[in-house]
Amino acid sequence: MSDPLICEIVRGTMVESRHRVHAMVCDASGPVKTWGDPDLMFYPRSAIKYLQCLPLVESGAADAHGLTTPELALASASHSSTETHVQAVEAWLSRIGLDESHLRCGPHLPYHEASAHAVIRAGITPNRLFNNCSGKHTGFLTTALHLHEPVEGYMDPDHPVQKRLYDILVQLGGQNLADTGRGIDGCGIPVYGMTLTALATAAQKMAAPTGLGDARGGAVKRVLNAAMSEPFMVAGPNRFDTDVMKALHGKVATKGGAEGVHVAIIPDKGLGIALKTEDGERRAGDVIMGWLLHEAGLIGAAEATLLQTYLRPTVVNAAGDEVGEIRIKT
Repeated sequence: MSDPLICEIVRGTMVESRHRVHAMVCDASGPVKTWGDPDLMFYPRSAIKYLQCLPLVESGAADAHGLTTPELALASASHSSTETHVQAVEAWLSRIGLDESHLRCGPHLPYHEASAHAVIRAGITPNRLFNNCSGKHTGFLTTALHLHEPVEGYMDPDHPVQKRLYDILVQLGGQNLADTGRGIDGCGIPVYGMTLTALATAAQKMAAPTGLGDARGGAVKRVLNAAMSEPFMVAGPNRFDTDVMKALHGKVATKGGAEGVHVAIIPDKGLGIALKTEDGERRAGDVIMGWLLHEAGLIGAAEATLLQTYLRPTVVNAAGDEVGEIRIKT
């Protein structure tokens, strides 16, 4: 087993903190390069949302309910709850004859700071539409309606919605999940332990979906194209996934998740990348994923300038003065 990648936080003349990051790059033949433990087990969290969006398309639900490209991107989102995101989810639910009360994800303030301030100033109490996963949950409900399944209990592990998602993780990850970890995600749905190898394998199969069948292969391409063409809907202002997909113009679909999980899907190269920060820290994951995309040949000089905030972020104090940097240990 090789050493994990190390992300250093430097303040002044000292390294103040270090984060260990396990990462893997896969092509069609399997792992190409691994840093750290390929068998590291963790919950993939929101990094699997592109996989979780597949039934919405391959079932025919997306077409039956006239989903737009931004809505399909929203179905894979960990959105920032800007006004644009919240209104889009509300309009989608209304069109399928449902409303906020049918969502089972809990409410929270917008991740986007300016949107959160606006909500507080207006005296608005966030409801479930504000949950960063509300688009994903609306996709679940849309699929259940189309397949004539009950919308009640759609988050239960034995509900057809969740059983389909479990099967997709097994099929694309190539790992038996029967005896892995079990938990509840932040939005309330079941989560299953996966290894770094399984997550990177699933990402690679989405990058090159040949052999998955026409329906699933077509669904993969449509989901990824929606995310890459509407990156704002996937995350929001000043977010890694939105900014990277925007800067790279359809070359990659990235998706981060809680506790420092991140995937990248590179269709033109047939590559899948997965990483997990050992301590769950996102700031290290963003820097390492940026470096991995650079090593994969996706980030040139022009893109590096646009993405400098993520590739070589600075540490600033409360006055905004630069006092350090975040870097990869070489």
